[in-house]
Amino acid sequence: MKHDPALNPSALRQRASAHRAMAMAALRANSSLSVRLSRYNDHMAKARALEAQEVAL
Repeated sequence: MKHDPALNPSALRQRASAHRAMAMAALRANSSLSVRLSRYNDHMAKARALEAQEVAL
Protein backbone atom coordinates (compact mmCIF):
# COMPACT_ATOMS: atom_id res chain seq x y z
CA MET A 1 0.00 0.00 0.00
CA LYS A 2 1.43 3.38 -1.01
CA HIS A 3 1.11 6.26 1.42
CA ASP A 4 0.77 9.88 0.44
CA PRO A 5 4.17 11.49 1.04
CA ALA A 6 2.49 14.86 1.68
CA LEU A 7 1.09 13.86 5.07
CA ASN A 8 0.77 16.61 7.63
CA PRO A 9 3.00 16.47 10.72
CA SER A 10 0.22 15.36 13.05
CA ALA A 11 -0.63 12.39 10.80
CA LEU A 12 3.04 11.43 10.70
CA ARG A 13 3.21 11.71 14.49
CA GLN A 14 0.14 9.48 14.85
CA ARG A 15 1.57 6.84 12.52
CA ALA A 16 4.91 6.92 14.35
CA SER A 17 3.08 6.51 17.65
CA ALA A 18 1.12 3.57 16.25
CA HIS A 19 4.33 1.89 15.12
CA ARG A 20 5.87 2.40 18.58
CA ALA A 21 2.79 0.76 20.11
CA MET A 22 3.04 -2.15 17.66
CA ALA A 23 6.73 -2.49 18.54
CA MET A 24 5.91 -2.79 22.23
CA ALA A 25 3.15 -5.28 21.47
CA ALA A 26 5.62 -7.32 19.43
CA LEU A 27 7.81 -7.72 22.52
CA ARG A 28 4.88 -9.15 24.49
CA ALA A 29 3.69 -11.49 21.74
CA ASN A 30 3.64 -15.23 22.14
CA SER A 31 6.43 -15.86 19.62
CA SER A 32 10.07 -16.82 19.68
CA LEU A 33 12.56 -14.24 20.87
CA SER A 34 14.04 -13.78 17.39
CA VAL A 35 10.61 -13.15 15.84
CA ARG A 36 9.66 -10.69 18.59
CA LEU A 37 12.94 -8.82 18.25
CA SER A 38 12.64 -8.70 14.47
CA ARG A 39 9.10 -7.33 14.62
CA TYR A 40 10.12 -4.80 17.29
CA ASN A 41 13.08 -3.59 15.21
CA ASP A 42 10.97 -3.31 12.04
CA HIS A 43 8.30 -1.20 13.74
CA MET A 44 10.83 1.02 15.53
CA ALA A 45 12.67 1.63 12.25
CA LYS A 46 9.40 2.72 10.65
CA ALA A 47 8.61 4.99 13.61
CA ARG A 48 12.05 6.61 13.42
CA ALA A 49 11.71 7.12 9.67
CA LEU A 50 8.32 8.79 10.13
CA GLU A 51 9.71 11.05 12.85
CA ALA A 52 12.61 12.04 10.59
CA GLN A 53 10.15 12.77 7.80
CA GLU A 54 8.13 14.95 10.20
CA VAL A 55 11.25 16.94 11.17
CA ALA A 56 12.11 17.46 7.50
CA LEU A 57 8.73 19.15 6.85
